[in-house]
Amino acid sequence: MAEPVVAAEPSAVDAPASAPAPARWRAELRRLLEVVALVGLVVTQPLLDVLGRSPDFFLFHGATAADVAALVALIALLPTVAVAVLGGVSRLAGRRVRAAVHTLLVALLVAALAVQVGRHLTGLRGVPLLAAAVGVGILCGYVHRRFAAPGRVLRVAAVGPLVFVTLFALVSPTSAVLLPRGPGGAAGVGHGTGPRPPVVLLILDEFPLVSLLGPDGRIDAARYPHFAELAQGSTWYRAASGVSGWTPYALPAMLTGRYPAEPVAPHYSQYPDNLFTALGDFYDIRAQESITRLCPPSRCEQPVRPEQGLGVLVRESVGLLGRIASPVESRVDPEDSYREPTRAAVDLDAAEAVPADPRFRWDKLNDSQPARFTDFLAGLRPTDRPTLHFLHLLMPHSPWVYLPSGARYEAPEDLPNDGTGWVDLARRRHLAQLGYTDRLIGETLRTLRERGLYDQALLVVTADHGVSFTAGAQGRGMGAIEAEPGQVAGVPLFVKEPGQRAGRVDDRNWQHVDLLPTIADEVRIRIPWQVDGRSARQEPRAQAEKSFYDRPAQPVTIPGGVPKPPPEPAVHPLVGTTVGDRPTGTTVGDRPTGTTVGDRPTEGTARVDRLAAFDAVDPDTGALPALVTGTVPASVPDGTLLAVAVNGRIGAVVPVVPPDLRGRRFAAFVTDDRFFRPGANRLDIYRVAADGALRRLALS
Repeated sequence: MAEPVVAAEPSAVDAPASAPAPARWRAELRRLLEVVALVGLVVTQPLLDVLGRSPDFFLFHGATAADVAALVALIALLPTVAVAVLGGVSRLAGRRVRAAVHTLLVALLVAALAVQVGRHLTGLRGVPLLAAAVGVGILCGYVHRRFAAPGRVLRVAAVGPLVFVTLFALVSPTSAVLLPRGPGGAAGVGHGTGPRPPVVLLILDEFPLVSLLGPDGRIDAARYPHFAELAQGSTWYRAASGVSGWTPYALPAMLTGRYPAEPVAPHYSQYPDNLFTALGDFYDIRAQESITRLCPPSRCEQPVRPEQGLGVLVRESVGLLGRIASPVESRVDPEDSYREPTRAAVDLDAAEAVPADPRFRWDKLNDSQPARFTDFLAGLRPTDRPTLHFLHLLMPHSPWVYLPSGARYEAPEDLPNDGTGWVDLARRRHLAQLGYTDRLIGETLRTLRERGLYDQALLVVTADHGVSFTAGAQGRGMGAIEAEPGQVAGVPLFVKEPGQRAGRVDDRNWQHVDLLPTIADEVRIRIPWQVDGRSARQEPRAQAEKSFYDRPAQPVTIPGGVPKPPPEPAVHPLVGTTVGDRPTGTTVGDRPTGTTVGDRPTEGTARVDRLAAFDAVDPDTGALPALVTGTVPASVPDGTLLAVAVNGRIGAVVPVVPPDLRGRRFAAFVTDDRFFRPGANRLDIYRVAADGALRRLALS
């Protein structure tokens, strides 16, 4: 029997040095096409797929169509060129080295592809997945070298990147940013007589109503005095709900009066009929959008900020590729890259001087104020023509980086938000940032009063959606919606009509498609398109159930009514107590005072991230080391309580959580700024024994 013919194609690819130049160039072209195909599958396709479904990423970073086109060109070309150049340079070492390097590149690219496929199709993670992917890469490298068919398939697949780019540009939701259509947009029809009131619309983000409430179901005025002040002069719609847990669907529904129907970009070309076009003939518009671009350029201009443009797009895309290619699940929420820049970072002047806060150095920490909010305050001034003042502010949305005072703190990007210990930490950080958001509400009310707008204005303060902090159902996905619909959908909504002075409560079944028709009624403008919502001046809905959309055109029915607040996170009785300097290590009672533990002897060790931050604390910078994270040895059992003390006072008691890839971790959140002082601060961590005794750990 005749020997099978193998490696016929590779022999053509590996043309000998003595072969004519055309043959060598054809061999290099074949190699290039194979690299194009593999890099397209490993880099171009997954990146463009994620980015194509994330128009909010580009809108938040203020990307122009030219920025998007440049990023797509870099994604499609730069990795391919880099790999091709690496292979081409190896040609200088001879034909055999060139062939070996190409085979190695094929094997590595296939292994990288196997990691991505393996994460989707198998339960393997970490080292096992990486080992399996390397094995697949070696096998495919051998098969590619030995047989002709794989090379032919790859060369045909080299058309892939062109297909991926075409789909991104023409079909994906992000295509609206790259190739915006005409703005269109129907103008509202005015009716009635007399001047129209200024409109102040402040939309917060990822803000469940239950976070505002105390155990009695009322606004916790001690913790959130300015929200309580707002409620005392407005109508509080306690049963208000958003229509989606994702802002690119929720916010357009609010501003168009229509339920989400298609998975399109939150862009004026996709939603031409909205609040801005309806009011545009009657109002000047000052709009501060964040991850939408619903106000067309003909009606308003969006301010340019640092951290916009191609540079930040490239940096964030590189990070995204790292998460896509990783053999472990990424704990980083992509939306955490939507960080509101501070006033100091943007180098803006304050809207006006803010009085010093006796509790902390608010006059200094005002630099922490989000730049978008500073612009919003600066624009709140009386005008001859009525003005719509619009702000969508990503507060108290994650990333959680603010204490109630406004002081900022650093946090590792990979801290989980769910699981034993972590979900309680996530909620505490959320509530702390909500405390700071309350201060921003106070500044808004104060500014409106001082400038004579408060009584005149229609003031609306609300949020697009909530979030669940229930263990096992944290977040805004379907699991959270099914387990805790009130936390995900229920949002605060306060509407202060012009001249309104007394507060009242309305428990109607408000859904956020009601926002536009309600505003239109208040300012005497008819909406010239069909809406799904109804004005608050109309009769309430008869049914109690609500419609919620995890995906457009796929409503989920959830129960109505005022959501019930979950139990408050428990505070350990040690928190706030003092530790002394004597080496006695005494047992702790139920509510100790003056508990004394010593510097020696220590019992075990703890590694603390950013320990040096305690050596030189400067509160005037607006930053404090309030989140203490680290690891303890594997010998420390899960659930072991650690007491974290700053300058001799215990600021938090937290459990050691089950280990992950970072080790056996702990994270303690000290929310009270008064624990810290300028200069060197002492950090101590104690192990809380079963009998209540405190055992000091050595820190590294």
